[in-house]
Amino acid sequence: MDMKTLVRLSRSYRRFDESHVIEGQTLRDLVELAQYSPSGINNQPLKFWLSNNPETNGKIFPHLGWAGSLKDWKGPAKGERPSAYIIILGDKEVQLNFGVDHGIAAQSILLGAAEIGLGGCMIGSARREALQRELEIPKRYQVLLVLALGKPAETVVTEPYVPGEDIRYYRDSEGVHHVPKRSLEELILRDV
Repeated sequence: MDMKTLVRLSRSYRRFDESHVIEGQTLRDLVELAQYSPSGINNQPLKFWLSNNPETNGKIFPHLGWAGSLKDWKGPAKGERPSAYIIILGDKEVQLNFGVDHGIAAQSILLGAAEIGLGGCMIGSARREALQRELEIPKRYQVLLVLALGKPAETVVTEPYVPGEDIRYYRDSEGVHHVPKRSLEELILRDV
């Protein structure tokens, strides 16, 4: 699969087949992609908290915000929740500012997930302190991002953004999740 196809497959999925099991080794393989991703001054301050069991997943789920643009949707229903999570943590004993390392790591993980037929969502709207207490994550670590992972149970499509219209993602009456994308011409300020 070429990179453009892989990136286009890597959408933010929010509904999953919760019965699909993601093995621990699969999660470790995905974190290995982050292990080899770039890191500012090569400090590698990120740590990863993995979960693929329903009990721990049930402790994580209530601390997450889902799809801020879908105001009347409270998140995936039982049976549509993620099968696994990777919580990306910053080790404050390595450094205090994590820059963009967690974004790079998350994208590497989600591209790897897409390549093997899984989907995911980067969740930045987590109640971090409550989640940290719930999971008893030591205070030396800062919760940076939560990656929800599973077998997608929804269709997500990209479409051209029409200037002047709403840029926010939305769901149509069939439940298809639409994500408007700005044109390349709008994104490139100076061309070659």
